[in-house]
Amino acid sequence: MVFMSKKKEEKINLSNLTPEEELKYEIAEELGLLDKVLEHGWRALTAKETGRIGGLMTRRKRELNQIQ
Repeated sequence: MVFMSKKKEEKINLSNLTPEEELKYEIAEELGLLDKVLEHGWRALTAKETGRIGGLMTRRKRELNQIQ
């Protein structure tokens, strides 16, 4: 899927993301925030929403490092 970014007017290709970006979008989707991000960009999120995504990303990265 390809979406337009309002900030830079560039296309966001969800199939061509780095692993970290992929994780960020995955968590946003799990929290029900993906539609908001795709429509208005990451700046539309509150500090609480952004912090929740960052916290979950950190937890998952830590868990992945423990498995390896």
